[in-house]
Amino acid sequence: MRRRGTVRTRPPVVVVTGASSGIGRAVALAFAGHGARVVLGARSAAALEEVAGQCADAHRAADALAVPTDVTDARAVEALAAAATARHGRIDVWVNAAGVGILGRADRTSPEDVRRLFDVNVMGVVHGARAAVPVMRAQGSGVLVDISSVLGGVVQAPYMSAYAMSKAALVTFDDVLRQELELAGARGVSVCSVLPAGVDTPFFRHAANGTGRRVQALPPLVRPERVARAVVRAARHRRRRVVVGGSGRLLTWGYAVAPGLVRTAIGRRTEHHYLSPPGETPATTGILYAPSGATAAPDGGRGG
Repeated sequence: MRRRGTVRTRPPVVVVTGASSGIGRAVALAFAGHGARVVLGARSAAALEEVAGQCADAHRAADALAVPTDVTDARAVEALAAAATARHGRIDVWVNAAGVGILGRADRTSPEDVRRLFDVNVMGVVHGARAAVPVMRAQGSGVLVDISSVLGGVVQAPYMSAYAMSKAALVTFDDVLRQELELAGARGVSVCSVLPAGVDTPFFRHAANGTGRRVQALPPLVRPERVARAVVRAARHRRRRVVVGGSGRLLTWGYAVAPGLVRTAIGRRTEHHYLSPPGETPATTGILYAPSGATAAPDGGRGG
């Protein structure tokens, strides 16, 4: 997005990964609603085309391009960036929103599943940064936004070790990348970490689950659109780190003041309230290895 005090004659070019569902979908629509030219990447081609059509309808000045992309494939992500620059000549904002989850005990989750999650959640971000940052440095400006999470970036919860590790990794990656850009004199390129708390997306419906337990309740949730508005503001004002949601800010404050108490509370709530008794659901790999396809959705249907 533009810096304060500057005038842009054309709408910004925004690339969003994970744009077929959940937060990525909401982010794409939010930028399109502000007239941005959006380039969308995700594995689910049909759902991605649907979102592109919605983006084109969101604002008369919006331009939307769908590019089916698997973020675990570095060449595919490079092709996404190339499609953006071929169509528009630049990339102003790149949002890494693609992500998957695993529910399972740390000592019983298969290494193959953990590796696959890291390929999506961490390497997908690395591939996005490697594709976007050189373009931004060459043009002298740009904003990279990575969707991390309060879970991992601030606090942890049982049965979510792989997901929390991946989200913590993004916070560290962004901090180091920010330092390196500053040392290289690339002051026009900004990096923002967005840390939502619970969000009403299809995340748990799509997550791999080896616990034998179903999700029966969740903490207070925010709508994906609220996260999307935070992303737009973060890109516009070049914020370094943004926590989204009152519960996220409360957890951040509580963990700073009394980390042991917060860890105990989260553990007990997860064990005795959020998950059903063991043996109620079969194991599934969710969308770890396959696109969400027809199950791609704007939200999780639980109400923000």
